[in-house]
Amino acid sequence: MTTDQALNLSEVVQKAKLAKQAAPKLGLLSTEQKNNALLRMADALVAEAESIIAANAEDLQRGRESGISTSLLDRLALNRQRIEAMADGLRQVVALPDPIGDTLEAFDRPNGLQIRKVRVPLGVIGIIYEARPNVTVDAAGLCLKTGNAVVLRGGSSALHSNKRIVEVLHDSLKSTDVPADALQLIMDPNRASVDEMLKLNGLLDVLIPRGGASLIQNVVKNATVPVIETGAGICHTYIDASAQPDMALKIAINAKVQRPSVCNSMETLLVHRDFAERHLASIAEQFVQQMVELRGDAEAQKLVPTVKAATESDWDTEYNDYILNVRVVEGLDEALAHIRRHGTMHSECIVTENEANAARFLQEVDAAAVYHNASTRFTDGFEFGFGAEIGISTQKLHARGPMGLPALTSSKYCIVGDGQIRG
Repeated sequence: MTTDQALNLSEVVQKAKLAKQAAPKLGLLSTEQKNNALLRMADALVAEAESIIAANAEDLQRGRESGISTSLLDRLALNRQRIEAMADGLRQVVALPDPIGDTLEAFDRPNGLQIRKVRVPLGVIGIIYEARPNVTVDAAGLCLKTGNAVVLRGGSSALHSNKRIVEVLHDSLKSTDVPADALQLIMDPNRASVDEMLKLNGLLDVLIPRGGASLIQNVVKNATVPVIETGAGICHTYIDASAQPDMALKIAINAKVQRPSVCNSMETLLVHRDFAERHLASIAEQFVQQMVELRGDAEAQKLVPTVKAATESDWDTEYNDYILNVRVVEGLDEALAHIRRHGTMHSECIVTENEANAARFLQEVDAAAVYHNASTRFTDGFEFGFGAEIGISTQKLHARGPMGLPALTSSKYCIVGDGQIRG
């Protein structure tokens, strides 16, 4: 692409073309070459932590001035510990097996053809995401390790942070075999740049949206490029009658409070009536001490008068904040019905000592991750041992749950013959 040609293209098309041109070169690199690049990227992030934090401070200041919520500011904020965690995620990706070239299946046909199915890169991946700048690093590392070029379009609230991060990563790639053009960041903050990405058939092979329900639905409904849907997280914890009180409290508090701004945090607590009559008041008191606003049904309000009345729309809201819905249910059947109606097929948990109820819950709940006696906060590529994740898929085609390296691959058949023709 010449300079004159580039001047006539939008930023989105120009950068997508650069990524498309880089993808074949990237796909030919060895695991060692790709790992070396990721290690350089990790070291550069740590070395440039102060400049990244300074850029992030600009975004935080703009966020405060525009009145974004405390929980969204938390998603946006970077410090040295979070930057070192991002670098550590890249190093963990280096330590993981490279799926590219793996033989998934091999067989011979009666006519002598030798057929082998192998993993290959998807090609060029477009990722549209919101306020979390750590996604920039996770996406770059996972895509480059799997031989995929990537076009990133982060949210306007993290514009300065993402710009500086990609500058650091680009500089680190100059001394490696990975073409820097394989990593692109769209700087245009206007909604039109997102709309343009949705239609880049022939340049982008797949789109992955990460963010709130409105962003994801916009991409799913309007894209002509194939989409891997990473759904919103309206996650539930159901405390059954036989649950151990201390365990139930610990899991529920962790699922809501440990980091409420993320998609695997709990939005609704379902409590068996027998358990609620004995323990809901003390659990509610612990949530109030953690500054969590409780909204509940009539039964929850009877047991805990300080609980505010929940509206019908509350059960379908992903708060990403210190707000929790509480509903008292008669048993497992009612809990399952509530989850079927209001869940987003992300992460659901049952706390119980009843093995039969646990087995039913694990089998019947239709979600990407279903837990027995553990917090939904574990639905995460890092926690699953994937090093990092490109997102948490709530759909059923191609990938589901935290998407690590294998989820960013496709396959092709390689057939070897000795002159066979079809009759």
